[in-house]
Amino acid sequence: MAGERNEPAEVLLVSRRIYPLSGERDQPLDGALLMRDGLVHSMVPRAAVERLRTPDTLVLDVGVKPVFPGFVDPHAHVEVACRAAFGTVDVRAPEVSCVADLQERLAEGLSDAEATGWVIGQGNLFYDRKIKEGRLPTREELDAVSRTVPIAVRAGGHVTVLNSAALEKAGIDRDYEPPEHSVTGKPIVEHCQCHHEPTGVVKEMDNLLPFPVDDKDAIREGLRTGLRAMFTSNGVTTIGEISETLDGISCMDGLVQGGEAIPRLRLYLWSPGTLPIEEGCAWRDHFSLAAPDDHLRVQGIKLFADGGYSAASAAVNSEYVHVDPAHRGEIALAEGDIEKAVGLTADARLQLAIHANGDRAQEWLCEMIEKHGTPAGSSRLRTRIEHAGNFRPEVRTSEAWERAGIVPAPQPVFLYTFGDYFVDYLGDYGSRGRFPFRTLLDAGWPLSASSDVWVGSEREATNPLFGVWCCVARETYAGKVIDPHEALTVGEALRLHTSGGAAAMGESDVKGTLEPGKLADVAVLDRDPFSSSTEDLRHIRADLTLIGGKVAFDRDA
Repeated sequence: MAGERNEPAEVLLVSRRIYPLSGERDQPLDGALLMRDGLVHSMVPRAAVERLRTPDTLVLDVGVKPVFPGFVDPHAHVEVACRAAFGTVDVRAPEVSCVADLQERLAEGLSDAEATGWVIGQGNLFYDRKIKEGRLPTREELDAVSRTVPIAVRAGGHVTVLNSAALEKAGIDRDYEPPEHSVTGKPIVEHCQCHHEPTGVVKEMDNLLPFPVDDKDAIREGLRTGLRAMFTSNGVTTIGEISETLDGISCMDGLVQGGEAIPRLRLYLWSPGTLPIEEGCAWRDHFSLAAPDDHLRVQGIKLFADGGYSAASAAVNSEYVHVDPAHRGEIALAEGDIEKAVGLTADARLQLAIHANGDRAQEWLCEMIEKHGTPAGSSRLRTRIEHAGNFRPEVRTSEAWERAGIVPAPQPVFLYTFGDYFVDYLGDYGSRGRFPFRTLLDAGWPLSASSDVWVGSEREATNPLFGVWCCVARETYAGKVIDPHEALTVGEALRLHTSGGAAAMGESDVKGTLEPGKLADVAVLDRDPFSSSTEDLRHIRADLTLIGGKVAFDRDA
């Protein structure tokens, strides 16, 4: 690639394969993308390239490498994922394949426990299905690593296993009564049936546990390193960040002001995790942002209406068959919570995004939004239901979405993560409506794709081409192909990760496609998804990422 990178006002990106993704056809342009002052100025055929060269133009000639709009991830837990990546012991399968491997890896972390007082392992979501024993590790197995140092294995963001020292530090004994609600669902402490002692398994309680708190320097360094490793290097140019802490937001603001090449961040303030909803909607009274608005801004409010499938706390219409006693999960909000949230976010001109995994939670939520919300389509920032579209056994659920005028926000990467476990958890009911993307697209639903990267995410989750592979191949962690009739084409899957993500955040007017006047956010890939085999899709990487026409990542640098 030619040219000096001293932030010129004009950049000419030359390629034989430029895919604007602005229409239904996927024919590439052989020519150049002219970017000026951070925006796409024009696209020209190859014959016109030479006349656009000037002494002040930075020319990036990528040959036959394909050029796409920058990828948009509308739902990610950036701060949590970065802190987990650099502040926990990685015990995820398949590298850690059994309890013995887990114990060995945790023991290696004991030497660092003096600094934090804990050993915290990051295991996969649905860890009990991914290690050889087919169950979670026990309290006693963690005690075998240490009975004096608190140990926690976070199996995703909804289930954690504690050793005896961790239970004691958290004040959890046989008489402990968990609070009625946490910030991610209904808290549960499991007890053995014989002596009613805690087994060590707790659910929806991570934000209630006395885990060590990182200082701002550690958060800042984790964000700087993690944003590059997980997002920019994968061609992601905009992220819908589900906020964690005010310190984290401050660090993001500082990174942008300091000129760090990080993706654009749209903050969804987690209520009540980061701030109570009243304070979140009046966020300017509680913190400030100095970074440019086009790079960092508060976009919305995020609530939790139920928990996760891994904790059997997603509110579903059929009973969980793998637990005793059988139940259908719990809805964690009340009607008054939704009425207040809809009113406050509308007044503050913020988008409301509500986590609702289960179909029962989604139907109830839509009923509340229909009752207390704005008419369908009346706002550019329509209410999003996070995870709607992952599991829809009955058509009535999407009919409820339509009446409420919500935007479904599914995660194709979860098809790989736990697509074939719905049957294990919900019996025959769980075999219907798993990630029905073909059906939803054909019915006219606007779909996006997000990573929802959090604690316990698969290592590939933040690579959009892994998400594309999930949409096309529909292959699970166990290697099964589920409901192949719901597969998407490569072009459709790419649009979920570009224009679909932009639309989900109400930003399709400025990003998601390569068109004059839109932001010059671009991903140059190492090979062409349209001519790659299905298996190869998940291995495609970004070689070059531009944000506002400036090079944010160069694999060859």
